[in-house]
Amino acid sequence: MTALIVFLLEHAGIALAALGAIATVVAAGWGNLRGAKRERNKQAVKDAAAATEAQKIDDAVAGRTLDDNRGRLGRWSKS
Repeated sequence: MTALIVFLLEHAGIALAALGAIATVVAAGWGNLRGAKRERNKQAVKDAAAATEAQKIDDAVAGRTLDDNRGRLGRWSKS
């Protein structure tokens, strides 16, 4: 361990290059994770909107009121 520290102190350029490379890899990975999370959140919002719209269409096609559908669903979910 001491030999490694002495080597890096004597060759500061190598140490700085290694630290720069590590920092670049960490920053790139962190940026990718943030972007992926943002994309998942956007997709979840779109999916929720699509599900709401699909439910409205299903209710309209069924020709029943929302309260009637809720009552039917309540009976179905308890059985």
